[in-house]
Amino acid sequence: MSNRETKTDVILIGAGIMSATLGTLLKELVPDWKMTVFEKLSKAGEESSNEWNNAGTGHAALCELNYTAEKPDGSVDISKAININEQFQVSMQFWSYLVKSKLIHNPHDFIMPLPHMSLVQGEQNVTFLKKRFEALSNNPLFQGMEFSDDPEKLMEWIPLIMQDRTSNEPIAATKIDSGTDVNFGALTRMLFDHLESKNVDINYKHRVHDIKRTSDGLWELKVRNLDSGTVERHTAKFVFIGGGGGSLHLLQKSGIPEGKHIGGFPVSGIFMVCKNPDVVAQHHAKVYGKAKVGAPPMSVPHLDTRFIDNKKSLLFGPFAGFSPKFLKTGSMLDLVTSVKPDNLLTMLSAGAKNMPLTNYLVRQVMLSKEQHMEELREFIPNAKSEDWDFVVAGQRVQVIKDTEAGGKGTLQFGTEVVSAADGSIAALLGASPGASTAVHVMLEVLTKCFPEQIKEWEPKIKEMIPSYGVSLMENPELLHEIHTSTAQTLGLSEKKQVFS
Repeated sequence: MSNRETKTDVILIGAGIMSATLGTLLKELVPDWKMTVFEKLSKAGEESSNEWNNAGTGHAALCELNYTAEKPDGSVDISKAININEQFQVSMQFWSYLVKSKLIHNPHDFIMPLPHMSLVQGEQNVTFLKKRFEALSNNPLFQGMEFSDDPEKLMEWIPLIMQDRTSNEPIAATKIDSGTDVNFGALTRMLFDHLESKNVDINYKHRVHDIKRTSDGLWELKVRNLDSGTVERHTAKFVFIGGGGGSLHLLQKSGIPEGKHIGGFPVSGIFMVCKNPDVVAQHHAKVYGKAKVGAPPMSVPHLDTRFIDNKKSLLFGPFAGFSPKFLKTGSMLDLVTSVKPDNLLTMLSAGAKNMPLTNYLVRQVMLSKEQHMEELREFIPNAKSEDWDFVVAGQRVQVIKDTEAGGKGTLQFGTEVVSAADGSIAALLGASPGASTAVHVMLEVLTKCFPEQIKEWEPKIKEMIPSYGVSLMENPELLHEIHTSTAQTLGLSEKKQVFS
């Protein structure tokens, strides 16, 4: 046992994009608060936030078909797409503020302009895409979107995908040039460098083992220093659990009633990465297709240009898989130990309801390289096996809970904040669109957990996020102004050199 004990105002668990964002917001709002961070790995942004562990899509619903559902009457519901786009605009404004204030430098190290496209095949899908395009392009948030079902036009847009295509099936795509590729790993590291310069106490190789409430209402954490093996005690008034898949276990240990009846279902992912620079050079977009019938939304196939370490890469995937671990660096017992008396029925119900999903994931794990290549060839007909390697993506833990709409044990796709009634502790659970909407989600944490201060913080929040509290869709002039200024500050307005 170590005799190291600290008292602090805020403890952030996990050095990913969520803690980085919340820490940076709080440092701007209340610079004199003491803040401590614990991360079990040796540096920031190594799990779900890492650039090789996610798609790097600035999720703004510009290309993701699962955010626009077809209603029984055939019309397209775009409400979720509007929500996600508005949330991404909040992130863009905050990043822009950080660059303008010189709190982080060179935006091209973490964000690049890149067209976002949706691509479908088959008559029914083409009809749906056209309806989706009509619904979105009438909305100011999606201005500039183009639609084409003309193979010649598509050859201009996506030559790699259209070359040697022999199928006579109808094919169509939408394209919008205001999309982005975001390196969330780089952004996370930049934000933690900034926090360190502001005297935030960042402890790597420290694992939080237990969280409990003390008699005076503070939270006490039992933390193991992984280098020395000693256990330390740290107390804080407010704790944020932003440990990716590891958050669920810590939420359960806190014992708050809001954390009961919640389970988690882990899904692993694999991307294929192209190692032939000539092939990489032929593609310049993020192209999202449609998920296969029975496949979960997070396994929508996409062919992505990525900018990692200022180098252009090409990734295809994700192929879903199953591992009982909740983190890439987690334990094989994570899933089993997350089952508690209070969530047992919820988990069993989810298991019974989601047998087709479980079967699908098991089948995905069994795919050979050649079977992976066959799926890739639906996108790139002449793809050669020797040009592609595998990279294991991050673990995603989907939230399972009881809902009115879905009943007991409903699998949730999305990001969710669970906080105590008194706002003293909050945990972030779930997956995509996660990182892209981090700023919106962390503002939600501030609103829920600091109701007394939020009013006095409002002027500063509005300085950082000019659209705070306002719907951009309903204020096209403000939207245009923000679009123009963030694009300029983040270097997205003019065509940039393409790295090779």
